[in-house]
Amino acid sequence: MRWQDEYAAERARMVEEQIRARHIEDPLVLAAMLAVPRHRFVPPELRVRAYEDRPLPIGAGQTISQPYIVALMTALLHLSGGEVVLEVGTGSGYQAAVLARLCSEKMGLPEDAWRRDDAKLYRFTATIVGPEPFVMQA
Repeated sequence: MRWQDEYAAERARMVEEQIRARHIEDPLVLAAMLAVPRHRFVPPELRVRAYEDRPLPIGAGQTISQPYIVALMTALLHLSGGEVVLEVGTGSGYQAAVLARLCSEKMGLPEDAWRRDDAKLYRFTATIVGPEPFVMQA
């Protein structure tokens, strides 16, 4: 599904110029990158830069990965749709959202889980809902 929002054209340009142009051609990966609204995973003040070809700060000394790197890591998994994926250190949740579109089940472990006594494995599901296009549920 292609999001009809103010960033749809930028997202399409990102896929063509940053991902497909670098020879990532898996149609499932391209569709996932086109569908997931990266601007919803960055702080509001950085949304206008969400589709730039670079990582962006998300707070607490972390960054959201460059779109090409997310696409490359995803493509290298060669997912066909029936896999279960575990991501350790979910960060902004952007990679998790992309993976959730390509596998039957996505599980994540928060990056600080090793420091906590209550570390739990979270199962994530992607849901498309009305004007709020993406929800991650644990």
